[in-house]
Amino acid sequence: MIASVRKKRIGQLLCEKAYLDDLGLNTALERQKTDQRRIGDILVELGHVSQDELHEALALQAGIERVDLTDISVPGEVISLVPAELVSKYNVLPLSRDNGRISLAMTDPFQPQVIEDIRVVTGCLVKRYYANPSDLENAILKFYGSNVARMLDNLAPAEHRAEAEEQLEGIDFSPAKLHELARQPSLVNLVNLIILEAIEARASDIHIEPFESEVKIKYRIDGILVEQSPSSKKLHAAIISRIKIMADMNIAERFVPQDGHIEFTGKNGRIDIRVSTVPTVWGEALEMRLLDRTASLIQLEELGMADVTLDGWAKCLNKTHGIVLVTGPTGCGKTTTLYGSLRKIYRPGVKMITVEDPVEYQLDGINQMPINPKRGLTFAQGLRHILRHDPDIIMVGEIRDRETADIAIRAALTGHLVFSTLHTNDAAGAVTRLIDMGLEPFLLASSLEGILAQRLVRKICSHCREPYEPDENLLRSLNGAVNVGHELRLYRGRGCNECLKTGYSGRVGIFELLRVTPKMREVIGHKPSIEGILRAAASDRLDMVHDGIAKVLKGLTTPEEVFRVARTIEED
Repeated sequence: MIASVRKKRIGQLLCEKAYLDDLGLNTALERQKTDQRRIGDILVELGHVSQDELHEALALQAGIERVDLTDISVPGEVISLVPAELVSKYNVLPLSRDNGRISLAMTDPFQPQVIEDIRVVTGCLVKRYYANPSDLENAILKFYGSNVARMLDNLAPAEHRAEAEEQLEGIDFSPAKLHELARQPSLVNLVNLIILEAIEARASDIHIEPFESEVKIKYRIDGILVEQSPSSKKLHAAIISRIKIMADMNIAERFVPQDGHIEFTGKNGRIDIRVSTVPTVWGEALEMRLLDRTASLIQLEELGMADVTLDGWAKCLNKTHGIVLVTGPTGCGKTTTLYGSLRKIYRPGVKMITVEDPVEYQLDGINQMPINPKRGLTFAQGLRHILRHDPDIIMVGEIRDRETADIAIRAALTGHLVFSTLHTNDAAGAVTRLIDMGLEPFLLASSLEGILAQRLVRKICSHCREPYEPDENLLRSLNGAVNVGHELRLYRGRGCNECLKTGYSGRVGIFELLRVTPKMREVIGHKPSIEGILRAAASDRLDMVHDGIAKVLKGLTTPEEVFRVARTIEED
């Protein structure tokens, strides 16, 4: 049977499996007369078959057996042979080991580098099996994911399960025992998979929170916490200890907050992880902030600013001196906006220096200084030293106190263009906040050039985006901001695997720019109220709510997202 299959051409096999019709095959064969590539590659390029369908047919042609992963059981000692990093990177699953040979389920069995890497890591020859992609993905999550049953199976072979449970009972381990447990291959795999799953899900943060009977694991995806399968409380100390070892933290200290750093290699390259622990009544809670160094920085034009806002912001960036602020809560993209702005105005003839906490991305041609409070290097100290280096443009990561604000304002008054961020709720609130810090209103009025307030809203998933008819209540809500009719067509995400059933994927900014006009300078100089500042604002000012509604009408986001963010603006 296998011999007869091997004699069949790949196009014939694809047609027999109903992945391809005769018309598509003939089109590809015609293309092959002038294009000397393999017929399978041409079929994929033309869109007649998928890469997975081609791999399945090639495996059948090569006589590689197909494995059913539906109810498969893999021993813990086999799982521990292949690290989670390789499983995720190559999309493979070890099945069994026998007589120096390891069986491997793969969606693409024709990658020599994968076979060689697995052979080197395991010390075994590799026997290939073809597996359906979705079945393999589920099986990888089953055997390498983060729930307790899977973990206990992996900590030891099945006959030692009771011993493993007894060993992990409670959290009162000695440092020596914690070090021992944290280096077990199965625990290493578990922690790596928690991180890798978060990276795959585009998470910005991982939260590990202990409670009385379980440990909750949550990923922050597009600004929203998404709870994953919980882990047993028995595993809490071992998981935390493993992460502490990776972050070079004190494994024996559990009652004092600690900070650490991990350099983790993901599928696409290096991920920087900032780790923080705090003691709670049920043990240490841990948070990991993921920073993908391989991700490209977003261009200023890609942030989602309306044309009027972008034009006004560009005028602020092209000032020769003064202070320009970006405001909003933590995690609203202020640093991304500043980085995009600095890249926009960078040129070799201008010296630009930043002082940041921490330096999130490295910008070519720009001197970047990370602050180090433990050694006395604060924003204020860093800013003082920066001024001795003859800069033209300065970026201060955040204005946190009067000292930093005072130095920044005086730098702006002495011919420097200064960028910074401030934790205020809207653009006008930045003025009153700086005056409340103790700055002289007349100095602020002379130096301030523009304030950009922003928030992030989730974008509708492009894979499951669909139109719908808004109900009366929603229309009334929208009519409070813009005039819309019953013929209005809105969009929402139905929910699919690509967006983890949320209907959203990615985020876009909504913005409000307050440019400082001569009229506003006069108002600021007399210690104004927020209402007074807004009355003096330029007539073309677009506030965040209206900017969000405009993005709803374009089909980028949903009214619910804008109202969710708008509520925080109003409450602020």
